[in-house]
Amino acid sequence: MIVFDLICRDGGHQFEGWFGSSGDYAKQQAAGLIDCPSCGCNTVDKAVMAPNVGIKGNQRSGAEPVSGSVESGPTEMEASKENEQSMAKAVTLPAEVQDMVGKLARAQAEMLEQSEWVGGDFPEEARAIHYGEKDAAPIHGTASPEDVAELEEEGIDVVPLPLPVTPPEAQN
Repeated sequence: MIVFDLICRDGGHQFEGWFGSSGDYAKQQAAGLIDCPSCGCNTVDKAVMAPNVGIKGNQRSGAEPVSGSVESGPTEMEASKENEQSMAKAVTLPAEVQDMVGKLARAQAEMLEQSEWVGGDFPEEARAIHYGEKDAAPIHGTASPEDVAELEEEGIDVVPLPLPVTPPEAQN
């Protein structure tokens, strides 16, 4: 399951939606099946959320003594309260921007449906296609900045995706 903060375009109401996957959300949203519980409109988009990222251990202020014991993390109740507080910090973008991001997300999703996920093998697969070792086909995957630079030096066109992609094996 995946949880999204949603916002209706008509009334600006924010609410939470639970979906089986990002794809399930996209299908339901495209079919107009997601309604605002406050006003009933079905023009609903994802609300932009500010991530709740903790400070890295090596960037804490002040010197902390090192000991052999391990401190426990927050209790389940504390973690839930922190999650609620971070959800409350959701950033609401203007309707035009939300619409543009939604269109971009739908266009990318349509493109990815016609493309094969090759994961970390992207540089090798792109080379194989470029040099005729494999049939030409749209692919997508991951590559380091160094790999991308090498591909470009070889004359292989590489285009970054505008929005993050969750690998199929990491999806719910």
